[in-house]
Amino acid sequence: MYPRLLQLGNFNLYTYGVLAAVGLIVGLTLIVHLAKRDGLDEENTWNLGLVCIVAGVIGAKLLLVINDWPYYSKHFREIFSLNLFQAGGVYSGALVLGTATGIAFMRWKHMPLLRTLDAFAPGVALGQGIGRLGCFAAGCCYGKPTHLPWGITFVNPLAHDTTGTPLGIPLHPTQLYEFLADIAIFALLMWLSRHRRFAGQVAGTFAFLYGIARFFIEFYRDDPERGSVFGGLMSLTQLLALLLVILGGVLWMQRGGQGARKLEVA
Repeated sequence: MYPRLLQLGNFNLYTYGVLAAVGLIVGLTLIVHLAKRDGLDEENTWNLGLVCIVAGVIGAKLLLVINDWPYYSKHFREIFSLNLFQAGGVYSGALVLGTATGIAFMRWKHMPLLRTLDAFAPGVALGQGIGRLGCFAAGCCYGKPTHLPWGITFVNPLAHDTTGTPLGIPLHPTQLYEFLADIAIFALLMWLSRHRRFAGQVAGTFAFLYGIARFFIEFYRDDPERGSVFGGLMSLTQLLALLLVILGGVLWMQRGGQGARKLEVA
């Protein structure tokens, strides 16, 4: 599509970076709004969001290096290069490290865990959706070849040079599949955030639905940067998606009972 918005000499303004930044800003702004509405500390929420973003970026790059270790073990300096910084990374790594760091921060600041997660869930879904449009523009996270009428053919050589996107072949628009899933989940979460019956219901719904969506979208992905487990039975991302589904189920089973109340005590 349009991987580069602007080029001035050696300076390049990439579409992915712009849309990823927009997704982060819009998502975090919504998160703070919901947190304030729910009586959570605004400053702590902003700081928590920034901490999660930094940890998420590190996690995404780290999992990218782990998945492609045969290459990076032979080109060790690339780990600290601008090329790795500009690479999109692996979202699962961002999710795991960002979430773990965020939980640690919430415990440190004595923030109510489940209510805070509920405030974050809609903003995360919206930010992800906007970010996936950046993936579509860049050509990364591309799908398998398809003959379906909505297949997308990438023709920009920069997309191939930057992310290895196949050119001239109709591909599943997996970026748009996830965009649509994220936006649908976001809409449901916004409604649920006003009608929730127990703390953790919104976050549990997000984890459950996004895990299911990502698990099945993975079958149509064809980029090789997500790793595999169980002898190639599934991708590492699919394993993490299943864990998200389980986590969402656990949060729903709390149903505002004693277990949920205990988790709310910071």
